[in-house]
Amino acid sequence: MDKNKLGAIVLAAGKGKRMNSRDVNKVVLPLANKPMIVHSIALLENVGISQIVVVVGFAKKSVMEVLGTKVMFAEQHKRLGTGHAVVQGLRKMPNEVENILVINGDDSAFYTEEVIKNLAEKHLISNASLTFLTIDKQNPFGLGRVIRDENENVKAIVEEKDATDMQRKVTEVNPGCYIFKSSFLRKYLPRVKKSPVTGEYYLTSLIDIGIKNNEKTETLKAGPLPWRGVNTKDELLEAERLFISTK
Repeated sequence: MDKNKLGAIVLAAGKGKRMNSRDVNKVVLPLANKPMIVHSIALLENVGISQIVVVVGFAKKSVMEVLGTKVMFAEQHKRLGTGHAVVQGLRKMPNEVENILVINGDDSAFYTEEVIKNLAEKHLISNASLTFLTIDKQNPFGLGRVIRDENENVKAIVEEKDATDMQRKVTEVNPGCYIFKSSFLRKYLPRVKKSPVTGEYYLTSLIDIGIKNNEKTETLKAGPLPWRGVNTKDELLEAERLFISTK
């Protein structure tokens, strides 16, 4: 893996409404006595990724003060979704970076160095345009299901609210960990359409766009990886228990 040609964008701009946090971004709330995002940045550094852009927005100072000069920052002035956030991050990424890992600042502490290295290796060896991580969850409620065809190729990511009863039984889900060719992002991010419901641009739309345009799409199945997205205070407590139990 050519570490100089792999960068990372960490999404940390969201308001996290359900956390009821007014002064700090949820990514700086403590997980095992450290801000969540500090675990994520340490993971990237341990893997050998040095070109890291953190996209900030809500309570940006709380994130910037925690990370200091370790990373570059991009600001998402209007919170218009994950796809829009990556556009901001991409503008700050050095041109020599050929592949970009995109993760969330509030759940990526659960990934291991081995998982990220394996994801990058599969992406590079297969020469894919995009490669994303999948995990198995016994209770996948609220998460996007990975729908495959009879040949195990990814057909789509279907969100909970859009899924049929049969699709909701699928336990393979998308936790939001991707590697894209930089050229793919620059070509297709402008094609992501705004959701008529929320007015946001979703990064998951790139998977559908890539498949429809015959861009090579790969996945790395991580199986029942311990993982917990954090959107509420109860989920943060659950994440704390899960994180400590895995260390």
